[in-house]
Amino acid sequence: MKLFLSNWQGVVGLVLVILFFASALLAPWIAPYHPAAMDIPARLSPPTLDHLAGTDQLGRDTLSRVLWGGRIALQVAAIGVSVSLVVGLALGMIAGYGPRWLDNLLLLLFDAVRAFPTIVLAMATVALTGPSLGLVLAIVIISSIPHYARMARTATLAIRSAEFILAQRSLGASTPRILLLHILPNVAGPLLILAAMDVPVVVTIEAGLSFLGLGVRPPQASWGTILNEGYLVIRDTPWLVVAGGVPLVLTTLGFTFLGEALRDVLDPRLRRGR
Repeated sequence: MKLFLSNWQGVVGLVLVILFFASALLAPWIAPYHPAAMDIPARLSPPTLDHLAGTDQLGRDTLSRVLWGGRIALQVAAIGVSVSLVVGLALGMIAGYGPRWLDNLLLLLFDAVRAFPTIVLAMATVALTGPSLGLVLAIVIISSIPHYARMARTATLAIRSAEFILAQRSLGASTPRILLLHILPNVAGPLLILAAMDVPVVVTIEAGLSFLGLGVRPPQASWGTILNEGYLVIRDTPWLVVAGGVPLVLTTLGFTFLGEALRDVLDPRLRRGR
């Protein structure tokens, strides 16, 4: 904790991450208006005391929509990153510790999935199912699993021949026991740090898909839909684009700073180099 608090980037990142979680979780109580409530006379209003971040083309309060859009971003990030991490970690350890044929088969599967660009995969899926939040979650999970799996596989290959693993095998320990009790604790740490740094990537993917009309659909509030609506009226007012872009920038900075600080604190090799 002392090392972490001495890192100003880590402290700033922690504050931004706490603000992100607090604003998303408390949006129903701190948002001044309902995100779909319209005030037609005040449409395209600049920031005022009644509407601190202005209004959109339908007179909806932009600040309220940004706060409710944070709930969508948090939902996608929490579910997408956690499921991708668990599935990728399991597949990576199996590939690294299993037989050679299984390793080659899983690597072929990982490469096949990563060969599809995320946007192209989303467009192809939307043509079959239609845009929805569930589709965004599915795209995020499918496109993220190979990344975690490859990292877990590399870490597993590095320690599968270590002396403590060979000792457990000589004592008759089963493969599931070795994977869960001896390999998992040595592999999970770096992947957790990587997951923290991948949160803004997932949030950006959701915002990008929603901006293109492939994710969350209006009138549901999302940072991507706010940016899309702001782009359409940017000649009349810039506040929608600013309000939709600032949360993305702050979220990216917060999780990046936090992940870098955690890596510096938890990696003993980096501490010895100081």
